[in-house]
Amino acid sequence: MNDTRFTLIPSKPQYRGRFAPSPTGPLHLGSLYTALASFLQAKAQQGEWRLRIDDVDPFRTATDATDRILRTLEAFGLHWDGPILHQSSRFEAYRTAIERLELLEHLYACTCSRKDLAAYSGENAETSIYPGFCRNKNRSTLTDQYALRVITENSTVIFEDTLQGTQSQNLATEVGDFIILRRDRVYAYHLATVLDDCEQGITEVVRGVDLLDSTPRQIYLQRLLGLSTPTYAHVPVLVDSDGIKLSKQTFADPVDERNPSSILVELLTLLNQNPPRDLASASKQDILDWAVRNWDISRISALPTVPVN
Repeated sequence: MNDTRFTLIPSKPQYRGRFAPSPTGPLHLGSLYTALASFLQAKAQQGEWRLRIDDVDPFRTATDATDRILRTLEAFGLHWDGPILHQSSRFEAYRTAIERLELLEHLYACTCSRKDLAAYSGENAETSIYPGFCRNKNRSTLTDQYALRVITENSTVIFEDTLQGTQSQNLATEVGDFIILRRDRVYAYHLATVLDDCEQGITEVVRGVDLLDSTPRQIYLQRLLGLSTPTYAHVPVLVDSDGIKLSKQTFADPVDERNPSSILVELLTLLNQNPPRDLASASKQDILDWAVRNWDISRISALPTVPVN
C-alpha cells in the first residue's frame, strides 16, 4: 500500500474591503471618490466590498442620511456584499473591549476638558499632545464626568501603506494617551473602527489620506486587543480651487445622481486610471466593468490632495 502524503498549502484569505461613511449628510464627490477606489480595489481582486455605517456618534447622525447614502451608492452601481454593519448595533462589543483593556491596565480615567488642555498648552486641545495629568489619579475618587484614555508606550509603530509608503509614529511623544470613550459616553472612532474591521474580516482598508495620521493608534489598539491588522491604502483627498477639502463640514455639494456615467468617468480620471474618451457614453455598468478590468491602484498619486476642476 502506497503511503502518499500531501502537504496542505494554506489558501490566501479572500480579499475583503469596505466603505464606512458617517451618516452626517449626503455623499459628495470626495466621499464617492474614496468609495469607488475601495470598490475597485476589492472587485479587481475578485474580493468582497462590505459596507459599514459609522453611526457611533448619535449627536452627529443626520435624519435620513443613511438612506440617502445607500441610494447614491446604488445609483452609481456600487453594490455592496453581505449585510450592512451599523456601529450603533455594536456597543456591547465596544464595552467588552474596554473591559479587556482595563484588565490589562492600559486605561485610565481623565477629567480634563478641552478648555483645561488649551489653557495648559496654549494650542488647540485636539491637536496638542496630552500631558498625562490624570494618569495616576484614582478613579474611585472622581466625582466629575470622565473620559477613558489608552496608555501609550514609548515605542514606534511602523507600517507600510500601499500608496503612501513607510509610515512611523511614536504615540507617546507625538500623540500622547488618547481617548477611546468620551466624557459624554460616546465611543471614540479609533476603538470602534478596529473592532468593526475585525468583525467584518476586512483585509485592506482603502480610505482618505486625512486618516493616515490616526492609523498608528488603530494598529496599537489592534495589538493590545489581539486583533489582526489589515493592510492600508490612503488615497488623496479631493480639494476645490482654493485647496479646501471637499467635505460635509465645508458644505460640499451632494453628488448629482442624474448622470452617473459622466461622474464615474470623472472619478476614474481623478484616480489617474486614464479612461478612454468613448467611455463617457457607455452605461454605468460598462464603465465599472472596464474599471475593474483595468484597475491599477499604483497609478494613484501619493500626494495628499487632488484638485477638482
